[in-house]
Amino acid sequence: AGRVTEWNQSAVKISGFEKEQVLGRDLVQDFITEEYKASVKEVFDNALRGKETANFEFPLHTKDGSRLDILLNASTRRDLEGNIIGVIGVGQNITAENLARKESERSSDELAQLIDRANAPIFGIDAAGRVTEWNQSAVKISGFEKEQVLGRDLVQDFITEEYKASVK
Repeated sequence: AGRVTEWNQSAVKISGFEKEQVLGRDLVQDFITEEYKASVKEVFDNALRGKETANFEFPLHTKDGSRLDILLNASTRRDLEGNIIGVIGVGQNITAENLARKESERSSDELAQLIDRANAPIFGIDAAGRVTEWNQSAVKISGFEKEQVLGRDLVQDFITEEYKASVK
């Protein structure tokens, strides 16, 4: 029926709700944010039909109003005869990891923009000598658009014959 039957100390710690405050209450209706109620209910309904879900991410608002990012694994709970009697939900607080990932993506985007907009030509190659980066200054100087050079051999395709050996 979607009512909480177990709430361990980790759930207390991350949510701020004591076990006595949640037992018997509807997990989805009482503790899940409005925009995620349908999708979380679907995950639990699937588990009740024997279809388990791993790594489902959703926000959870704690007792003090904070928002946490939770990674949920929902497993079918069965009795000794194999009959489905509920769902075991194992959640992990991934808020800090998500913030770190977003900050890393932001920094990466800033660096990519810095490289692309630099006043000097900047290019990158992989271990095989194929072009992996070609900024706007390289486009201006060479006349080749980034899409035209990516994946091509820098030395073979863009360096004049007399300098191929020394550049390689």
